[in-house]
Amino acid sequence: MSERFNDLKKIPDAPASRILAMAQIKLGTELSSPANASVQQVLEELEAADAPVDILLLLAFALPARESVWWACLAARDLTGPGKKAATPSLKAAEAWVFSPTPENRENARVAMETAFNDDDTSLCAVAAFYAEGNMGEGDMAEIEAPPAALGAAVFGMNMEAMGAAEDFVAHMEVVTDRALDIARGGNGTADAPATEDADAPADKGAH
Repeated sequence: MSERFNDLKKIPDAPASRILAMAQIKLGTELSSPANASVQQVLEELEAADAPVDILLLLAFALPARESVWWACLAARDLTGPGKKAATPSLKAAEAWVFSPTPENRENARVAMETAFNDDDTSLCAVAAFYAEGNMGEGDMAEIEAPPAALGAAVFGMNMEAMGAAEDFVAHMEVVTDRALDIARGGNGTADAPATEDADAPADKGAH
């Protein structure tokens, strides 16, 4: 049995099937695991079935919100490079929300999301940050639930963008997967990726 998926302490102790059902998402791989199989068990089965894209998809929905958005931000950094000057408005807004998930920073993510140019390959970061709260905004909008797949789909999409831009798609798929697993263990996922100039990763800030 693989030890690659051990100690994913940040991932909820809930069946993988329930996490996916709540988001109305289906994996492309037909599973033999029981309905109550944990995320770790399903990840192990997916690895044995050589289904790396489904591994990424499950991780995108299984990680907690802030950790998931941070993972998307790291993927965006693959496209922009490190540092404040390299960051797009979408990436800046998403990173700011990760480090301080205030209503103001969420509003900035909404503005970045809605004003992003069509060629902004990092816009999904802002989408993820905005929908991470699970609703459609502040005030009265907080009573309206966000689309169930909005956060996970944005995070998954951002990682796919990064892999698509990489010189070696398969090799970079391993990189982004290992990032997610490091984050799931409580790390910051940045061993192989550039960090921001002015802040530590959310794991160092006590993200939940």
